[in-house]
Amino acid sequence: MSSIDKFNKLDKSEFLSIFGNVFEKTEWIAEKCYSLKPYNNLDELFSKMMEVFESTQKKKHLEILNAHPDLAVEKKLTKDSKNEQQNVSLNHCTDQEFNEFKKLNEEYKKKFGFPFIIAVKGKNKEEILNSFRQRITNNINLEFEEAKKQVKKIAGFRLNEIIK
Repeated sequence: MSSIDKFNKLDKSEFLSIFGNVFEKTEWIAEKCYSLKPYNNLDELFSKMMEVFESTQKKKHLEILNAHPDLAVEKKLTKDSKNEQQNVSLNHCTDQEFNEFKKLNEEYKKKFGFPFIIAVKGKNKEEILNSFRQRITNNINLEFEEAKKQVKKIAGFRLNEIIK
């Protein structure tokens, strides 16, 4: 049986347990995609998840952005966020790095109204901090679009982990 057949046969509870956190703490996207089954292939499923995210209202995008944790300083992480941050050693910051992350997180949230979001996979702490330092200087419209782009990257990485 192919992966897509397996996913198409899942009941709602199983489907949500697998896909419910592809977009951080945003199970409603998986619920919507569940109601659109069956899918012909995994690309169609992935495409539909991205389309549901893209086509939602700005208010919902802000809710999704705000569901993301602060980098390096958040203590209550979803399993996915915890693994992603651990894989780039954000759980092993020096005091100086931790303090800079804390300061940048606070300034960024105050300026934009949502947490700094970056797909950390394949990056190191220095790259993440450099991106943080640069993006905090963006205007709100540019940064809102960049944050949405990063959310989609994270979702793509999570979807690829599911089908591995």
